Amino acid sequence: MKNIKKKLSPDQSKDLLKTLKTRFEKNRKRHNDIDWDKVQAKLEKQPEKLWVLDEMEVTGGEPDVVGYDKKTNEFIFFDCSEESPKERRSICYDHEALNSRKENKPKNSAINMAEEMGIEILTEEEYRELQMLGEFDMKTSSWIKTPANIRKLKGALFCDRRYNTVFVYHNGAESYYAARGFRGSLRV
Repeated sequence: MKNIKKKLSPDQSKDLLKTLKTRFEKNRKRHNDIDWDKVQAKLEKQPEKLWVLDEMEVTGGEPDVVGYDKKTNEFIFFDCSEESPKERRSICYDHEALNSRKENKPKNSAINMAEEMGIEILTEEEYRELQMLGEFDMKTSSWIKTPANIRKLKGALFCDRRYNTVFVYHNGAESYYAARGFRGSLRV
């Protein structure tokens, strides 16, 4: 994550923490063994992470805690919106793909937006972990981190859930669709 020096106001931080706590309590199955007070304490010590979570929230991601990494002592947040975050759709995969389009360019790319927000785009493994916690992207799809060997050939990967199965597909990285966005992760 690049060093973001943006902070929320005290009122914005309070409102966001309230939203996150409510979502956390409503979705206990995503994080059975995690104590919200510990999550909140870490967030309050890292205001730059609150800013990032707010970016995830305002773009429709509905971030929530999905795990805890004991090795790094970090809580893991994923975008847990039912469908791919609404304000992150109709974008191609990365900056190279965006620049390759001569006409009808999308407004941005998944990799650019993730970097601007301070999050990491989900990998295929993370996407599959998310799908173990619920049913996501039943009507939309989400770009995922694409291996370099595929990207070198101008391709990119995306996933969705249909027929109670997670599917991984490929497309040209420069393609974009109204129903395709991306999901991200943040470690706190």
